[in-house]
Amino acid sequence: MTAVEFTGVSRHYPGGVRALDGVDLNVERGEMLAIVGPSGSGKSTLLNLLGTLDAPTSGHVRVFGHDVGELTDDQLSALRARTIGFVFQQFHLAPNVYAVDNVADGLLYSGVPARTRVRRARRALERVGLADRAHHRPHELSGGQKQRVAIARAVVGSPPLLLADEPTGALDTASGDAVMRVLRELNGDGVTVVVITHDRELAASLPRRVEVRDGRVVEDSGTSRGAGDPGALGVPPASENPLAPGVAPGPESTWSRAEAGR
Repeated sequence: MTAVEFTGVSRHYPGGVRALDGVDLNVERGEMLAIVGPSGSGKSTLLNLLGTLDAPTSGHVRVFGHDVGELTDDQLSALRARTIGFVFQQFHLAPNVYAVDNVADGLLYSGVPARTRVRRARRALERVGLADRAHHRPHELSGGQKQRVAIARAVVGSPPLLLADEPTGALDTASGDAVMRVLRELNGDGVTVVVITHDRELAASLPRRVEVRDGRVVEDSGTSRGAGDPGALGVPPASENPLAPGVAPGPESTWSRAEAGR
């Protein structure tokens, strides 16, 4: 039931910089947790390794059972595309493009036909409470609405793992609370949610808190399954290969099963 496993993971850079140093960390499927730490603590490096955007200098990173150090570039791309959704602080929405099309772009390289991409994008916007903003451009949306569009784009392909990097960092309190409600609802549907933040109050509000300092995990409140129960969501057997064409790479959420029938 492990989504991500770090075993003795270090990431060093030229000049003797130790961004991560011997980290052991397990993220179970269906969890919701915060990785918290100040600037320079190593949490951004952790995010890059969690998302297979970088490789460790030593140690092993396994994502849904796959050791990322043993995968080809094409296999890594496939694993990332099918299993991981990313949400960033700055939204990264295309300007002058309708919200529904920004979300549909999350499926651009998936081989899904254009009409189906748009239909799924509308369902994703509905899921984050923005069905009535489908034909609004980014400059016509509030900061909180932009972030919810970004979340919809991240989950339109139903990835079982969502990585949110400072998702409330650029938002006011009310908008940040609305974004966190959406993330909790997604977790309730079985999505594994990892929030990277420097906000200790936000981190303390989540079921599990992992604190990073000087490239090491200095505190871990322990595995605490979030609201989602992947055991009830049809987790595929271990024999299935997430990199094989047409095979779901992780627990299929209630929402994604409903969407499949549309």
